[in-house]
Amino acid sequence: MKAVSRNVDRLAVTFDDENVVVDAGLLLVATVSLRLGLEALVDGLVRLAKPTGAANPGRKVLSLLHAMVAGGDCIDDVNRLRAGATEAVLGHRFMAASTVGAFLRAFSMGHVRQLEKAAGEALVRAWGLGAAPAEMLVIDIDSTVKETHSKRKIGARYSYTRVVGYHPLLATRADTGEVLGVRLRNGAAGSGKGALTFVREVLGRVGATGFEGPILVRADSSFYQDRLLDDLAAKGVFYSVTIPQRAPVVAVISAINDGAWVEIDYPDGQAHVANCEYNSRRLIVRRVRHHSELTQDQLFVTWHYHAFVTNRSGDIRDLDVEHRHHAVVELTIRDLKAGPLAHLPSASFAANAAWLVCAGLAHNLLRWTANLGGTTTRPGELIVAKTFKYRYLHIPGRLVRPAGRLRLRLPRHWPWANQWLTALNRLRTLPALT
Repeated sequence: MKAVSRNVDRLAVTFDDENVVVDAGLLLVATVSLRLGLEALVDGLVRLAKPTGAANPGRKVLSLLHAMVAGGDCIDDVNRLRAGATEAVLGHRFMAASTVGAFLRAFSMGHVRQLEKAAGEALVRAWGLGAAPAEMLVIDIDSTVKETHSKRKIGARYSYTRVVGYHPLLATRADTGEVLGVRLRNGAAGSGKGALTFVREVLGRVGATGFEGPILVRADSSFYQDRLLDDLAAKGVFYSVTIPQRAPVVAVISAINDGAWVEIDYPDGQAHVANCEYNSRRLIVRRVRHHSELTQDQLFVTWHYHAFVTNRSGDIRDLDVEHRHHAVVELTIRDLKAGPLAHLPSASFAANAAWLVCAGLAHNLLRWTANLGGTTTRPGELIVAKTFKYRYLHIPGRLVRPAGRLRLRLPRHWPWANQWLTALNRLRTLPALT
């Protein structure tokens, strides 16, 4: 047997370097945070009533945001970025995990609304710096189930999936994956409960940015509400919403003539689409041939049907593809659950609601950093958070002072060094907003 090398075993290890920077790539995110004026923005809008945790809310939110962007998913992870000389890269004093925890527990639902307002103003500022949509804004509305594992969490209930947890609402931007709005709800809330108010607030937030282009709202059948669709139409907003296949809808679908079906390219086999009307709304129906798992051919062809209503004009094949693209909302949910939404850390419902708002803002900070810094390979490319962190944030660094000037030294031969430096230079040319 070949002898095992003992070189690794001979390494002496000490934790004594005060100049090491943890995740030095966070300089990119800190630059965006500074340009957006996030600390002063939160200080001006979030006013906690309890003395405990009320001081310096902007600094505490920034500490939590930067920890979340770095990959933290619980309150204790905040302490990781207090190591070495990391504070010099982040540009603000980093608060302890115990301080951030006390801050979150001081929240009421009214303070959560203040934090939501700050997140909305951050969106306005980021779009003002160049992150706004160039053409149509597509908003995807969805809900997700966040399972919890403690009976002490206020508001955690059995959901329709028969797991205990919360049932938050999300509104995301299709081309970038940005979170345009989040709302924590108890686990027993129906998917469409509160959707009308939520969508109105999201559209109001978008309107505050000054965006004047067309808007399309997409959602699944849980959000099919006549009142919501009428409200969107009255605002001049397009919609594309799946309709539940109740008996009246099934009857309309059954009445479609065979000659009305148009064949389409579909990844799962033979499929067609057809156009008709339901309750004075345009109804587009897609049918996909049902393939039996048996090897014997079917004697009679059977179909699976999917229908959605829309006020968009155009070719039904293009509108069907557009509607199917609603699935991209799951990529944002995936990134959130693989990151800061892996946990809702408090027993307090308001604290968890504040955590959710911060998770959405941290998610957006990462995307604004990538888009404004030009690290995406194609316009409108959806960023995978894990990939971005691995390439551009999780970089070991060291602060040195040659000739009295502070310098951040990063590893030689880093595979994405050129893209990182290009992004930093681009971000530093952005104006600082207040």
